[in-house]
Amino acid sequence: MARGGDRRQMLRWLSALSAVGALPLMGCGGGGSSGTNLYNDTSSTSGGSTTTTTTSGSCTVVPEETAGPYPGDGSNTANGSVANALALSGIVRSDIRTSVGSASGTAAGVPLTLTITLTNTNNSCASLDGYAIYLWHCTRDGKYSMYSSGVTGENYLRGVQETDSNGQATFVTIFPGCYSGRMPHIHFEVYRDANTATSFSNKLKTSQLAFPTATCQTVYNNASGYSASVSNLASISFASDNVFSDGVDLQMVSITGDVTNGYQANITVSISV
Repeated sequence: MARGGDRRQMLRWLSALSAVGALPLMGCGGGGSSGTNLYNDTSSTSGGSTTTTTTSGSCTVVPEETAGPYPGDGSNTANGSVANALALSGIVRSDIRTSVGSASGTAAGVPLTLTITLTNTNNSCASLDGYAIYLWHCTRDGKYSMYSSGVTGENYLRGVQETDSNGQATFVTIFPGCYSGRMPHIHFEVYRDANTATSFSNKLKTSQLAFPTATCQTVYNNASGYSASVSNLASISFASDNVFSDGVDLQMVSITGDVTNGYQANITVSISV
């Protein structure tokens, strides 16, 4: 699937020019700096804990990515009906582990607190407050609420948050599992505000977030419920992933924590508005 690789290469070339005398680019891309291995973090994975950090890259628009087959944003159907979690009462929330509305299920898994800082490349990467981020991802066993067998009646692991005065939105969720054919990831869409975050037709950006491989290995090998993810992760890599194969510099989260106490992830995402 074509994803603007040539555009990304041009942006990286421009960033390289800045390092040799052009005007400096402000750091807010959310990826790694030169010399940082974003594909496999090098922290210890023994004992069920890991600490991983990455350094923010240049102020570059995050790549546009597919929303995939399970967006729940009104753009497709599930079980014969339009699947739109954005229309649900209570979907604007920080903790997305429990379903809202008439559903009441809770997604089990290793706790993950994810903070996204949204910035504007058209304004020196100033923070964007009052924008809305819709976030969704699979369960620890690789299923998507509203779509996958056994969880079609649930809508957990989906939620909307408006960014605060610092451009930040924080979600409390679980560490996503790894299903066959994809590296572990989290989907998100950006909207102008919560009032317009009601349908995919209003979205400004669609992209995905990635996780360091060693952190995923630590979780999957030491936490209950993730057993299927062990073999699935072993069969895929960033190089072979059909979304991340052209690079994840601007989509890789910085993450700390452990299996027992949970993880905290951060990333700065830049868009052009």
